[in-house]
Amino acid sequence: MTNGKGQALMNTAKLRSKRVIVTSAAVAALAVGGGVWATAANAGTDVTGADRDRVGNAAVQAVGGGTVVDVESSDDPGEAYEVEVRKADGSEVDVVLDKDLKVLSQQAETPDTDGAAEPALTDVQRGDAEKAVLAAFPGGTVLDVEAGDDQGVAYEAEVRDAAGKEWDVDLDAAFTVLTKTEDD
Repeated sequence: MTNGKGQALMNTAKLRSKRVIVTSAAVAALAVGGGVWATAANAGTDVTGADRDRVGNAAVQAVGGGTVVDVESSDDPGEAYEVEVRKADGSEVDVVLDKDLKVLSQQAETPDTDGAAEPALTDVQRGDAEKAVLAAFPGGTVLDVEAGDDQGVAYEAEVRDAAGKEWDVDLDAAFTVLTKTEDD
């Protein structure tokens, strides 16, 4: 073999080596990115069962009473849980807790500022809407009921079915279920 051929073979070997290194780096980058994506996808998930009860009770105590509307894990550093509590007067408070259930912050939810005040529901309206929603989702848990803001929709509700999936439910003025849409 001549020196020219040897040089050509050496260049081919270098190119193959570079392809392996670049390919390996790309696979490593995808693996790291996939891990970050998986972590982000799991953040903010609902807390269920005994954990939901334990975390919810801590938040209710912190605000001086009320009903737990939602409990989620937090993806913010130092925070473990985000809890929404509805007080007896209908106002809602967001409570952030650490892993030891120490209250990190409490913030009253501010009403919508689009200029239109959301009509308050009476206890009877809320109760009738909840009954209709639970008839559509036996064994479910009503998370929220409010006045509807779409034409023909008198009430909007959120419900967690017996399998743990959340649904948005629209009702008419006679408490008839109009639509059931699985919440993403």
